[in-house]
Amino acid sequence: MLPRLRPLPIKERLSILFLERGRLDVKDGAFVLIDKEGVRTHVPVGGVACLMLEPGIRISHAAAVLAARAGTLLVWVGEAGVRLYSAGQPGGARSDKLLYQASLALDPDARLAVVRRMFARRFGEEPPSRRSVDQLRGIEGARVRAMYAMLAQSYRVKWSGRRYDPKEWGSGDLANRCLSSATACLYGLAEAAILAAGYAPAVGFLHTGRPLSFVYDIADIYKFDTVVPVAFKVAARGGSDPEGEVRRGCRDAFCQTRLLERIIPEIEEILKAGGKEPPAPFAEAQGPVFEEEAGGDAGHRG
Repeated sequence: MLPRLRPLPIKERLSILFLERGRLDVKDGAFVLIDKEGVRTHVPVGGVACLMLEPGIRISHAAAVLAARAGTLLVWVGEAGVRLYSAGQPGGARSDKLLYQASLALDPDARLAVVRRMFARRFGEEPPSRRSVDQLRGIEGARVRAMYAMLAQSYRVKWSGRRYDPKEWGSGDLANRCLSSATACLYGLAEAAILAAGYAPAVGFLHTGRPLSFVYDIADIYKFDTVVPVAFKVAARGGSDPEGEVRRGCRDAFCQTRLLERIIPEIEEILKAGGKEPPAPFAEAQGPVFEEEAGGDAGHRG
């Protein structure tokens, strides 16, 4: 029997590592990226929370198995994480984190505390006291509409409100199409961070009832600091490929601000506002973790 693999806790790992243009494989028991010239670059898979696989990456079955046993999330994304296409182990491998998140969302007082922390983080001030979640949602909506109008005026973009039909992409005006493209980029990034941290994208607090409710909660915190200005800047300039320009602008903004690395610890801090004890790191969890047997895959028992 081989030794157990006990993954490092998220807080002790490098949050995100982007890989592009190469083949991921396992050589001599190590995780390696092999480029077209055959040069090997070792990847510390057990010390990374999430590997972002950009265009040009191929991955072997052995590499996927090793990543799963090391507790490293694999996420297939567009360039610089601008789009999220698929993820291994959706929802994370932490049932204790999923239960923690659900317990906060189902407790009215804890949910309100989390929503208030999100509001404070987004607007830089404490929300009004004695307000329900629905009332805070209304206050937030009014502020967001005002911020859109202010930015549109600043960039001299014609603006009649946030109006778009997801089923009819061409039905929106240029500013709305740019905004839709920009927010899609941010949602992909936020979903990757949520999955890497071991939480569920569907279990939200301010937003509820949608597959990406928690993604919208987290993404909204950063929206006006990152992608919305990019969208208005591109809309003001026009051009033959505004949506493409928006995606590239968002990619650059994410890289410059190291946004993905900042989101994961932010999620933990926001959820702590609910007043419940967070799960212990993996290394402190009780019971066997990823026990590997010679001649068979971990987790398969007769």
